[in-house]
Amino acid sequence: MKSYTRTIVAIIGMFAVIGFLVPSGAWAVKEVKIGVIYPLTGGAAAAGRELRAGAELAAEIANTVMADLPMTMANNSGIKSLGGAKIVLIFKDHEGNPTLGADLAKKLILDDKVDGILGCYHSSVTKTVSAVCEQYGIPMINGSSTSPDLTQRGFKWFWRTTPHDKWFTKDLFELLKGLSEGKVRGVSAVSKKELMNLASACEKTEWGSHVSGLIEELAKEYGFKMKKSLLYAAKSADLSSEVRSLKAARPDVMLFASYASDAILMVKTLNAQKAQPKIIWGQDAGFEVPEFRTTLGDSVVGILTRTVFLPQVVQVKKVAGQVNALYKAKTGNDLTGASARSFTGLQTWVHVLEKAGSTKPADIQAAANAIQIEGNELVVPWAGIKFSTSGDELGQNILGSGLIGQYQKQKDGNIGLEIIYPFDVSSADMIYPFPKW
Repeated sequence: MKSYTRTIVAIIGMFAVIGFLVPSGAWAVKEVKIGVIYPLTGGAAAAGRELRAGAELAAEIANTVMADLPMTMANNSGIKSLGGAKIVLIFKDHEGNPTLGADLAKKLILDDKVDGILGCYHSSVTKTVSAVCEQYGIPMINGSSTSPDLTQRGFKWFWRTTPHDKWFTKDLFELLKGLSEGKVRGVSAVSKKELMNLASACEKTEWGSHVSGLIEELAKEYGFKMKKSLLYAAKSADLSSEVRSLKAARPDVMLFASYASDAILMVKTLNAQKAQPKIIWGQDAGFEVPEFRTTLGDSVVGILTRTVFLPQVVQVKKVAGQVNALYKAKTGNDLTGASARSFTGLQTWVHVLEKAGSTKPADIQAAANAIQIEGNELVVPWAGIKFSTSGDELGQNILGSGLIGQYQKQKDGNIGLEIIYPFDVSSADMIYPFPKW
């Protein structure tokens, strides 16, 4: 009997020692489940495919060892602080529907028992999904929704890696200002009078409405005149009347915020009606998905779009080139702003989990608020990732930045985006004014 008792005590002692050796939260954790909510069907399905592929590639890198990649997550084969637990992605399709997105978030939390959420591209869907996460105390990292309002609600379970629309829209006005000051590569100084009159058309969603308001706000701040500002119904079947209204304002610069199907239709209609502003600028989204270029062909040459990633970034960031090559082998396309940001969103999840050493929501929350990822680990040309923990933008990455690209015919005869802004990293002369259709 004494021998049996001693054996039991020894076993208990052994497990106690093991308990000290295993990181907190790592006991019995074999996988970490992340719910990923994107538009996989509907008008933004093209972007959804890019978003999914970016997140999948990041998970693949995190779950294996790719020693040649200068990324922390490429060397650990899973979450090291959780005993090598693998990242498992559970994808859901919100179809661009905020109500559906909220329902999917509840199912992921209550039925799939996910440890966190990544998503959702559409700001309107991110708004409802993040509210569900806040209600249940489940961490959500957002990589690609840019409505400024999302980080102005005081939420404690929401973090956003991408810069938001105020930053991106300000970049546009800095570009216009730079044009008048002769700072744009390949273009002599343009009188501000030639750029003075602006017109915008944004889809009537959470995101588009915010962009419309920001354009008006910044136009006033920078001394430009808004001749026309309109909101149109998303997923429109016909934009003829909207384009006629824009043309009637005789703007020098036309500005848009549209998802893929609307962006393609808008440009087709501008072309059909021979609208001839000096500048056409799109707020990323539909203006950057591969289908925009492949569907419209030469019609896109000269169009500007804001973004966070262009293939030219690989010329100055080795890691961006390496990841872009992996992504291209997987999809046949270069990384875009959408896929680069979903990759970065999942990469951020990996860093947060590694720091937390736990899947407990409170531990993840503390880790997210303390995390700092250096810029040299990112495919996007940012200074890094560090979330604000005070002020009026809780959870906003304060180290992000944007690019403005322009569609141009390249040396190989294909059409691609060249960096126009920031001026010190421009990869080509700007085409100005916008060429005739």
